[in-house]
Amino acid sequence: MFNVAIVGTGNISHSHIQGLLTFPDRVKITALCDIYPEKAEAVKEKYGLKDAVVFDDHQKMLASDVPIDIVHVCTPPYVHAEIAINSMNAKKNVLVEKPMATCLEECDAMIACEKKNGVVMGQIAQNRFRNSIYKLKKVLDSGLAGKLRCAHVDSLWWRGHCYYDLWWRGTWEKEGGGPTLNHAVHHIDMINWMEGCLPTECVAILGNVMHDNSEVEDLSFAALKYPDGGLAEVTSSVVHHGEEQGITLQCEYAKISAPWSVKAEVTKPNGFPIPDGGADRIKKIQEYYDSIPDLPYEGHTGEIDNYLTALETGTRPLIQGEDGRKTVELITAIYKAGNEKTYVYLPIDPSDDEYKLGGIARHAIHFYKKAAAVENFAADTITVGNYS
Repeated sequence: MFNVAIVGTGNISHSHIQGLLTFPDRVKITALCDIYPEKAEAVKEKYGLKDAVVFDDHQKMLASDVPIDIVHVCTPPYVHAEIAINSMNAKKNVLVEKPMATCLEECDAMIACEKKNGVVMGQIAQNRFRNSIYKLKKVLDSGLAGKLRCAHVDSLWWRGHCYYDLWWRGTWEKEGGGPTLNHAVHHIDMINWMEGCLPTECVAILGNVMHDNSEVEDLSFAALKYPDGGLAEVTSSVVHHGEEQGITLQCEYAKISAPWSVKAEVTKPNGFPIPDGGADRIKKIQEYYDSIPDLPYEGHTGEIDNYLTALETGTRPLIQGEDGRKTVELITAIYKAGNEKTYVYLPIDPSDDEYKLGGIARHAIHFYKKAAAVENFAADTITVGNYS
């Protein structure tokens, strides 16, 4: 039985708590921490966590005698590294929400801290535990569609103007960026997972087309080139009505995608496609897809199950600090390319200013001045993506 603390009791904490409560024989929530303790108290009451102690500071929590084995970091991005490092130095395992941190320097410090203390750091990228994404990866790895040559990544969300009224959102210093960092992080992890490596080149354009109460971008387009010559494009947005997210992989022999779809063409002698010529390959790929069993748990619950299993068995979780770092590295490259209007070549060198804490903000385009803010929104539901 692991004792778990939740630091940050805002919207995303509910996905963590609901996931943890799925495994009552494996975990117990013993602490809730938020700089607004009334929010933690409301969460405690909502979920009937009568034994959980509420704190208003994570350092007080770590110094207390409350038993804690795992700390879930569910705060805004700018304090992920601080809380994770302090927790690991207190010999606690940590599971960190996306994005891992706001810069590569912080990511490397977190990874070094994990190794120094002999604890386990997991990085939330819960959409690898969606059936549609998991099965897409299995089909790609089967080789039935051939080598991946071109990917289209659509991280398409919609957020109203008031979304950026919250005090820490829409600022380079606190939020670290717009949808490229905070929404497309899911899909950028997906493309890193599918490709199995980072691209070598990146070019991008950033814009703010709908939110004049935000310094950061609300839309970006990035084009990527991989070591084998393959290409990808990534759209990161909070201006797309319908929130139709997805990832499409154009491979040598077929197109496969999530939401699930498979298409295949066969050529005529003149290079044009034969109508229904790819039917046999489509049938084989579909049969393979249908044979893949569903995951026992999806989303945050699936990742929490995997992380707990790693702790219980002395193995490593599927998604580790190195995975979170790769995602931050590609996001850093997109921001550098868009802000400086230049090609960026990966990997990002530690001597690069964008590698360092605050480096992206120092070079960032400030689209608008954030002149007013609210301290908190009333508790409400949020959307977490369309992956059906």
